[in-house]
Amino acid sequence: MDLISRIGRHFSDSAQTKLDAIDALAAPIAGAIELMVGTLVGNGKILACGNGGSAADAQHFAAELVGRFEVERQGLAAIALTTDSSIMTAVSNDYGYPTVFERQVRALGQSGDLLLAISTSGNSPNIVAAIRAAHDNDLRVVALTGKGGGDIGLMLRDTDIHLCVPSERTARIQEVHLLTIHCLCDGIDCMLLGAEE
Repeated sequence: MDLISRIGRHFSDSAQTKLDAIDALAAPIAGAIELMVGTLVGNGKILACGNGGSAADAQHFAAELVGRFEVERQGLAAIALTTDSSIMTAVSNDYGYPTVFERQVRALGQSGDLLLAISTSGNSPNIVAAIRAAHDNDLRVVALTGKGGGDIGLMLRDTDIHLCVPSERTARIQEVHLLTIHCLCDGIDCMLLGAEE
């Protein structure tokens, strides 16, 4: 096995997947930025959820907003629904893991808020349930998916935004999701602060 060649293929495949995604994602990412800025300026908050690597992405996004991305500013209202172990384990134990984000969206989400829902497959049952709860509570949704969008792609409304990475490989989808999150954070800062760069 030639590890150097294998590693090189990962770098090349990752770069190519990102380049291939530009045309599909640039416009909807811009729309998601505008929707998120509208939410934040309107005193709404962004709730974020995902499983596994997507949970890490949800936490990364919330951390960049509450803390800062690349420029100094006031903290912005974002909550990762993946971080409270007492809520996660209590809800999972009492109601089942598919409800772990749904319960939080119903408890914390209000009209004018936004849900950032992340699922590489688009089929995660707890993310599907969270989106359903978001719609019931009058939240808009920005969904990050891949693999054609799955069940999530079918349930989104015209007022939601779907950022579906054109790839079938989980690792490549996650890599583009991270880049997308950085684009969202940069765009939010740019719109709020009038950044030029």
